[in-house]
Amino acid sequence: MSNIPSELKYAKSHEWLRAAAEGAAVVGISDYAQNSLGDITFVQLPQVGAQFKAGDTFGVVESVKAASDVYAPLAGTVVEVNPALVGSPEKVNSSPYADGWMIKLQLVNPADIAGLLSADDYGKLIG
Repeated sequence: MSNIPSELKYAKSHEWLRAAAEGAAVVGISDYAQNSLGDITFVQLPQVGAQFKAGDTFGVVESVKAASDVYAPLAGTVVEVNPALVGSPEKVNSSPYADGWMIKLQLVNPADIAGLLSADDYGKLIG
């Protein structure tokens, strides 16, 4: 059974989003996604200032099993990336919702968060 924190919102592509102050949001991949990938060996993240539309690829996660794109759950501009993942990509495996966060976005429209999946709906999606 995957860990699905109820305070987060989720994309069908297995990213999570945590609303932060002043229209920003922290983004990472779900426990289900990291578990499906296996041991993560490399994370490629965008530069601060990069802009993405909802559904755009913002990074790549490589594991012993596969390489997988990571998608922006909502439109926004990258205001911070997690520097710890450069030297310790395994943090995505060990702590996907805390130390393994990937980017912080300044959202174009924070109200769009309401359109993402709740924890219950995400749980149903992954079965």
